[in-house]
Amino acid sequence: MTTELDLDITGMTCASCANRIERKLNKLDGVVATVNYATERATVRAPASVDEDTLLSTVAAAGYGATVRRPQVAPPQEGESQADTELTALRQRLVTAALLTVPVIAMAMVPALQYDYWQWASLTLAAPVATWGAWPFHRAAWTNLRHGATTMDTLVSVGVLAAFGWSLVALFWGDAGMTGMTHPFDLVPDRGAGPSSGLGDIYLETASGVTTFLLAGRYFEKRSKRRAGDALRALADLGAREVAVLRDGPDGPETRVPVEALQPGDLFVVRPGEKVATDGEVVTGRSAVDASMLTGESVPVEVGPGDEVVGATVNASGRLVVRATRVGSDTHLAQLARLVEDAQAGKARAQRLADRISGVFVPVVIALAVGTLGFWIGAGAGWDIALTAAVAVLIIACPCALGLATPTALMVGTGRGAQLGILIRGPEVLEATRVVDTVVLDKTGTVTTGEMRLTEVVADGASEEDVRRIAATLESGSEHPIARAVTTATVSGSLADFVNEPGLGVSGTVDGLAAVIGRPSLLTARGLAVSDVLADAVAAAEAAGATPVAVGWDGRARGVLVVADTVKDSSADAVARLRGLGLRPVLLTGDNERAARAVAAEVGIDEVRAGVLPADKVAFVRALQDEGRVVAMVGDGVNDAAALAQADLGIAMGTGTDVAREASDLTIVSGDLRVAADAVRLSRRTLATIRGNLFWAFAYNVAALPLAAAALLNPMLAGAAMAASSVFVVTNSLRLRRFRPER
Repeated sequence: MTTELDLDITGMTCASCANRIERKLNKLDGVVATVNYATERATVRAPASVDEDTLLSTVAAAGYGATVRRPQVAPPQEGESQADTELTALRQRLVTAALLTVPVIAMAMVPALQYDYWQWASLTLAAPVATWGAWPFHRAAWTNLRHGATTMDTLVSVGVLAAFGWSLVALFWGDAGMTGMTHPFDLVPDRGAGPSSGLGDIYLETASGVTTFLLAGRYFEKRSKRRAGDALRALADLGAREVAVLRDGPDGPETRVPVEALQPGDLFVVRPGEKVATDGEVVTGRSAVDASMLTGESVPVEVGPGDEVVGATVNASGRLVVRATRVGSDTHLAQLARLVEDAQAGKARAQRLADRISGVFVPVVIALAVGTLGFWIGAGAGWDIALTAAVAVLIIACPCALGLATPTALMVGTGRGAQLGILIRGPEVLEATRVVDTVVLDKTGTVTTGEMRLTEVVADGASEEDVRRIAATLESGSEHPIARAVTTATVSGSLADFVNEPGLGVSGTVDGLAAVIGRPSLLTARGLAVSDVLADAVAAAEAAGATPVAVGWDGRARGVLVVADTVKDSSADAVARLRGLGLRPVLLTGDNERAARAVAAEVGIDEVRAGVLPADKVAFVRALQDEGRVVAMVGDGVNDAAALAQADLGIAMGTGTDVAREASDLTIVSGDLRVAADAVRLSRRTLATIRGNLFWAFAYNVAALPLAAAALLNPMLAGAAMAASSVFVVTNSLRLRRFRPER
């Protein structure tokens, strides 16, 4: 028996940290863990015999902090979060370091500012930056060193301390402390021969400048990561905080309580403009509910007694009394947030490769820096060139951009999808959307509304009003879907002597008049003649794939009511958009061939497979795959679940069954098929962003490392470039926030 839990990780500063924690956890027997640097979260699947303390102590032994993430049952309380506090502290450290660094760089670059003993003024300003300002890097490097590990902080700390330490030696024991000693700052370091002692150059501007640039990069990276997770935090903030509960029944007094105090079965009030506190069923009242947070659609939904409402939706008009059915972590909103979090915790195949590279990257870079130092010393270039090149190698080769490439794009892409009513289960889904070439569409509930509706009434020998009234009265005694479509058409009269003939129709006495409704063949068998007008109406309805129902009295048929599962208004547009994405649409249904062909013609689908059983749907998807096609399946019912699981990409309509949603890779919360096209577009856009991030992260290191090793890159510029690479990856991912559905 296994259990799954999430850990919030603190102290990570780069992808190497995440890889190290992941390796430590996975060494435990039966434990499978994934650690995400961008979300600072570990997802752990472990045997029930492994307790939480074991996991937490394992993370602590690696030099990091961890807490178990508990299900959130209420919106977060107002106030500054831990992440906000850390961001504020980092900003203060950055501002202080920048104020001290600017004059140090200015004195190093501008000879006119180099007055007598200016080097000692630079030391006074640079010392707090290289020690206190760079303390987060030094502390993390020391913590990892105690555990026999190296990370990005190791590179930064060694580089800063090397530049600062060399400067101290040059000032106290060399010639750099001499009056008037100057050296201009150059993009291509060339300190010259220097004084006879060989200790004439100082690197205080390098130590302070690199620290400030890296602090700036870390600050903007952390702030951008916060923005990347805005959508998920917005989901958590959607819920109500208080609710008016009716402890003594619908007519009793109201009591205001925190939303987490609600229990299943409690009655609560939702006034106009208020949020629905939790998932429930309307007991009394009618209103329009704004469900845009759930579906991404702005059209309000009308609800009344017996209808379900979802927590965090907004009551737009009337007063509702609702009975709570799901509370806390069981609510639709909580499950939605959980799905988004799970998707963000995943890793694409390309990112797993990047993780393996970043895991060995730091020791390789340290070895390269030592080799660079030795090469330049051996070549007779002097300690100044050798040290500059070695420090530049240490600073430039940070694997942060590699670690951020996938998680940040996933955070933004899945978060934006949640805002639009699209749930993406993970990075594997993104990879599937890129290669899908065929989309199989279930008919009922996906392309059509899934509800039988009265679409036409043809009367002959009686008024249309009488045909509607008598038909509705007769069908009011039946529970058949066709009967429900007819009874909602008009107000019924009084019914007596009701008789149901399964599969054929019903008969009874309506306001004293004996009448029959059902298949035309039933009326013929009862001796009720069907006129040519009504026979033509029956033939036309059947040709269109609809169901004709005849009603008659006084010896003849008096009318034909046409009932059909109508095509959604958006389906034809959705099919056109799917075609525009290079997908070949196929209609799959258990209905008869004629009805299926009529629907396919209306929405623009050429390929149809009708009359299939649930098992046949799976076989049909498998047959397409055997032909070499990569198949996406869109469905909503229990009978679609197996086919959704078999398909390379399963897309479930959120208006369907829980089974279908569990079997899918993508879930469309609304019933609008056009959103399926938007989901494919968003998934492909997110995958393209991930690939672009990884390309530039690799390209940056491939291009910059040789320049640094060749002493063609100043350490300060190296620090700025390294920080810029991480910020670029995150800001490039943030572009996904601008994704818009096609309407």
